Amino acid sequence: MTWFSTALAGLLTGAGLIVAIGPQNVMVLRTGVARTHVRSVVAVCATSDIVLILGGVAGLGTVVSGHPSLVVVATVLGGGYVIVLGLLAARRAVRAARTGGEAMTVADEGRTTTRAAVVATALLLTFGNPHVYLDTVLTLGAVANAHGPDLRWAFGLGACAASILWFAALGFGAGRLAPWFARPRAWQVLDGVIAVVMITFGAVLIGSLVGP
Repeated sequence: MTWFSTALAGLLTGAGLIVAIGPQNVMVLRTGVARTHVRSVVAVCATSDIVLILGGVAGLGTVVSGHPSLVVVATVLGGGYVIVLGLLAARRAVRAARTGGEAMTVADEGRTTTRAAVVATALLLTFGNPHVYLDTVLTLGAVANAHGPDLRWAFGLGACAASILWFAALGFGAGRLAPWFARPRAWQVLDGVIAVVMITFGAVLIGSLVGP
């Protein structure tokens, strides 16, 4: 394979793993809709992915697989945090229903959410998710290294490009939905979806420790 075709393979493989409904993507979507510190969130998520991808290509997967206790800790903490975020979203949805649909507007969202809080949430949802180590570090790292020492970095750079393109499209593209979210009911529906995704994802994470 050539350098370009390997990079393209990395782009497609990375996109296949990154483009999925999960707490990180849902958080980026909500931030983009609210137009709240979008650049910071996109930068943090993309940069975090790049660090993990390049770490996997460099062989970080061996360290992760050799310390399963780290994955267990990340699973418990990450799963618990995601469930809490889901419960908070459910509370927002229920509150909106009780008040006749008086949900937070885009302007309100921007005023009540600090940059530090948004960045911290993005980091926790990224590094607190054990699947990121299994998919991004182990899987992408293994596939990249299968291309040999000369082309593995081309594959890794392609996967990094997929992450940048996806988070930029999701974060900045979601802003086009802002006029629709001027309607309070839309925020209620979005928070309801976020609650279901977050709580389900967190429960599945913690449940995976129990086994069959």
